[in-house]
Amino acid sequence: MTSNQIIMLSIIIIYLIVNVIVGMVYSKRKDSQSDMSFSKKYFIGSRGMNGVVLAMTTVATYASVSSFISGPGAAAMTYGFSQAWVSGVQIGAAFLTLGVLGKKFAIVSRKTGAVTVAGYLKARYKSDVLVVLTTVLMLVFFVTQMIAQFIGGATLIETVTGLPYWAALAIFAVVVILYTAFGGFTAVVITDTIQGVVMLIGTFLFIFYVLKNVGSFEAMSVALDASLPGWDNLTGTGYTPGALLSFWVLVGIGVLGLPQTAVRGMGFKDTKSCHSAMLIGTIVVGVLMIGMHTAGVWAGALTGGQTFASTDYFIPTIIQQIMPVGAAGLFLAAPMAAVMSTVSSLLILASASIVKDLWGTYIVKDDPVKKEKFNKNLSKSSLLITLLIGVLVFVMTLTPPDIIFFINLFAMGGLESCFFWPIVGGIFYKKGNNKAAIASTLTGVITYVISYQFKITVFGINAVVWGILFGGIAYFLVGELTCKNGLDQDVLEKCF
Repeated sequence: MTSNQIIMLSIIIIYLIVNVIVGMVYSKRKDSQSDMSFSKKYFIGSRGMNGVVLAMTTVATYASVSSFISGPGAAAMTYGFSQAWVSGVQIGAAFLTLGVLGKKFAIVSRKTGAVTVAGYLKARYKSDVLVVLTTVLMLVFFVTQMIAQFIGGATLIETVTGLPYWAALAIFAVVVILYTAFGGFTAVVITDTIQGVVMLIGTFLFIFYVLKNVGSFEAMSVALDASLPGWDNLTGTGYTPGALLSFWVLVGIGVLGLPQTAVRGMGFKDTKSCHSAMLIGTIVVGVLMIGMHTAGVWAGALTGGQTFASTDYFIPTIIQQIMPVGAAGLFLAAPMAAVMSTVSSLLILASASIVKDLWGTYIVKDDPVKKEKFNKNLSKSSLLITLLIGVLVFVMTLTPPDIIFFINLFAMGGLESCFFWPIVGGIFYKKGNNKAAIASTLTGVITYVISYQFKITVFGINAVVWGILFGGIAYFLVGELTCKNGLDQDVLEKCF
């Protein structure tokens, strides 16, 4: 290991340790100030997020390894500015999520006591089948998405330090699993805030050093014309109009169906915090997405004929060539922040789903003896389940598949096909009953998986659009046919 690699590894390790310490100390302090139950503290942070924290945790949860490693790498090596065009759709993600779901979720979750999306679905649809079905599907897609993030964190450390993949994976996994397990939701959101700031710094560093090294735009254009013809075409180099539409749905309106972002609507302090977060989050996402992907395209002029095992290795390699070692180490903290924030959010929600939504609801039920034991051991159980999920993902990631970008997008599409209509329809459509929600979930996921697996496309439009479209048709059709007498009064009072 060279001296530069040692310096960059040291910076990353220090950054990871700071996150662990800050997350644990802050969560203990905030929890001691709250008289809410353990589940509300651990899984929803006592519903105390202000505007800045809400904005940053929403952005940090949404931004992932794809935003800093895979996406910009794909822009540089394969898709050119069409990749930046796709990423630009994500600018409205925080505004859309909090604007459509935020206030409604905040009110409903307080009325029903829900601390997870599954908790909301149970209150809204009163269906055990729906809760179990969506929770199992969520865990499957969460594990898939976490595998992509673990690969991203390990690849980053491996490329920078020269450590073997398994060692790099172990360093990343130990840190992120520990601070999530022991700190809970409060630790996640405060470290997300730190990570959001670090991601902004990393983006500006990347833009500055790329521009410094490409020299003039004329020289950059000549180099890109040679290495990636059509790089300046918004719909060129790989994306058909149908494919662009598919990605706009996936990373645009489809984010309303992501449980990990939707649940943020349950945890903010007041309406003012929500409105502030909508503005701050939109600005931050815009800078991160457009900045990283546009600079990624420009950085393609700096390859000098280099080849890479996959586009995932482009960014970690190129920054070591264009940045001083200290700046490179600081920049690498940005994608590490993106990976950590996404994993921690998925971990805490997966743990809540197993402990609260499955074990507490269907095993413990209303048995007074079991309930007393469950409540007494809730903190230990939650910590243990979080650790076990993290270890499971670590083991599954030891032999990684290729291209993080597509693994991550597959998991996102699956979650959106599963949850989009039960969440969005549940808020606005009063005929959306449990039969409609179950039909939508099954139709959406089955359509999505079949379309994805067999690469079924029409006009270049692919899986996620068909999953959401047919899931929506099932939701409204079944709702119209089966909800003749309206919803229960209890549901109308709590959810509308």
